[in-house]
Amino acid sequence: MSDYVRVGRADEIPNNRGKAFEVAGRRIAVYNLNGSFYAIDDTCTHEEASLAAGPVMGEMAVCPRHGSRFHIPTGQVRSLPAVHNVAVYEVRVEGDEVYVNPTPKVRTGRIHG
Repeated sequence: MSDYVRVGRADEIPNNRGKAFEVAGRRIAVYNLNGSFYAIDDTCTHEEASLAAGPVMGEMAVCPRHGSRFHIPTGQVRSLPAVHNVAVYEVRVEGDEVYVNPTPKVRTGRIHG
């Protein structure tokens, strides 16, 4: 657990919503999808809007600025105008406390090539 940073209580992140946290100098969005927690970079790779400020559609975080969609469990970009994936972070829930490992689990990539 030493690599993980506490970000808050599970009940502070509403079901099917995201909440942004500053973790070790990174802006990370933590999502609660029907009781499973995921963390991705909070910043859209298109024009740097907060993904946590946008809606969640199923397993997709939707950028509130231009509508790019990112698959929350994998960080993969699924619609334009963004073309770069966002980083994914490991999440642990201990009791009611949510912890995030600030080291990215998945390297970022692109939607095309």
